[in-house]
Amino acid sequence: MNIWIKICGMTNTLAVNAAVDIGVNAIGFVFAPSKRQVSVQQASEYATNIPASVMRIAVMQHPSQALVDEVLKIFKPDVLQTDWEDVAGLQLPTQLEILPVLRAGKPLPSELPKRFLFEGSVSGSGEIADWQLAAQLAMQGELILAGGLRAQNVRDAITQVKPFGVDVSSGVEAAPGIKDINKIIEFVNAAQASAEVI
Repeated sequence: MNIWIKICGMTNTLAVNAAVDIGVNAIGFVFAPSKRQVSVQQASEYATNIPASVMRIAVMQHPSQALVDEVLKIFKPDVLQTDWEDVAGLQLPTQLEILPVLRAGKPLPSELPKRFLFEGSVSGSGEIADWQLAAQLAMQGELILAGGLRAQNVRDAITQVKPFGVDVSSGVEAAPGIKDINKIIEFVNAAQASAEVI
């Protein structure tokens, strides 16, 4: 099987280009308070050379309508990612693809979205999500697993959870907010190799 791969929390063009070159499916830019937070202008600059085949994802958490409007107008993301309970309170274009975030230990929607991201309680912390719950949810929709993933454990994660995709941020960094190109390459290679044997 093929595995969908997203590298999140990009803060420079070099890392973005490396991720694109190794064959990821999506790049995430964080607009929420974080060591990886970028401005709309920075994200637009870093995303300049991303091909149309790679999704540009605006990553938020409990955003204001003003921030959403600014990001949609200037950055023009392919996908908006935010906690699932945020979506109902926002005015969003009907054509915009939404990637709702479900979190371990927090209430889940009564009806799961077709595609969703599942992670631990705090984004970007390296906290490993509940893989047992994730495996149950992965049978009900296209689950993208995030939280504490790195090249060394992504094989186990894919084997146990059987997700649609995987999402990594802190696991491919040299320091918080600074991506390590070698770690990006190792992670993507490990994820792709793991998916092929399942």
